[in-house]
Amino acid sequence: MNLALPQAITEPLRMIGGMVYLAVDTVHETLEHTFRGHIPFRPSLFFWQADRAGVGSVPLVALISFFMGLTMALLTGYQLRKFGTQNLVPGLVGIGFSRELGPLMTGIMVAARIGAAYTAELGTMTASEEVEAIEAMGIGPLRFLVAPRVLAVFLLLPCLNVVSILAALTGGALVCERQFNISYLYFASLVMENLIVRDIVAGVLKSFLFGLIIGLISCYKGLTVRCGAAGVGTATTSSVVAAIAVVIAADTFFNIAMVIIYE
Repeated sequence: MNLALPQAITEPLRMIGGMVYLAVDTVHETLEHTFRGHIPFRPSLFFWQADRAGVGSVPLVALISFFMGLTMALLTGYQLRKFGTQNLVPGLVGIGFSRELGPLMTGIMVAARIGAAYTAELGTMTASEEVEAIEAMGIGPLRFLVAPRVLAVFLLLPCLNVVSILAALTGGALVCERQFNISYLYFASLVMENLIVRDIVAGVLKSFLFGLIIGLISCYKGLTVRCGAAGVGTATTSSVVAAIAVVIAADTFFNIAMVIIYE
């Protein structure tokens, strides 16, 4: 009797197991080197990755979020104005982006921009045996290559989430002032009245979680490249698709948990 599971099931399970192993081994290797009294990786390497993942992503995140906030305010405002409740628009935009759309869209954009770059870089190094050469020189490849990249995305995604929320609120405020006679100060006041600490905390926690997911998936896909240059392209595409899918799935389960906890 053949009990072999289909590849559609075994492949995600294999990836999850590989990511867990990668995370544990990277932390172990980094801490072991630190306890010996050495810096696990050069600070300049971390700041370079942080600049790429954080500062380099600001224009894209701000632009997309601005237009999404503008569109959300415009569409909801015209519907709510029929019932004379257009004053609810600032609260909808504020809560929507602080708790849901801000971290989710930021995670998707970073996965497409930075996740692909990380996978391509590490995949090229793996295909050309540079990772093995680094290991042969006595340098831990995980603490040297993976740790600064994952840490940069993990710490910078919440900052990009703040940029996304501010850009969306700017777009929403512009529409409300032009179309619904809600001044900028009144818009800010309505946003603050409707936002609660739970919404802000949920958005921040999601940002950290999405950053960790994107960093681990992109590095794992890069370090497991096979078949040379062709494999790098395949791994890069697979990395972006997997990161976006897992981010959306994690967002769904996070929201379900929040509803159960605060029900």
